[in-house]
Amino acid sequence: MEKIVINNEACIGCGACTAIAGEVFEFNDEGYAEVIKENSLLDNMNEILKNDVIDAIEGCPTNAIEKVNE
Repeated sequence: MEKIVINNEACIGCGACTAIAGEVFEFNDEGYAEVIKENSLLDNMNEILKNDVIDAIEGCPTNAIEKVNE
């Protein structure tokens, strides 16, 4: 299974991911993006949401979003 994670050291809080896939990403108290835990597995997403997540990964200016095998 593939899981979506954010490298907290690379995130600058630009908000591209939350704008593209707000069902998967949100801002934490420090103003940086984080993955909503219950929506972190790609296998549990419909095709539209998967495509949005891929767009968010590709649109992240610091490449902070990654797909990892769980």
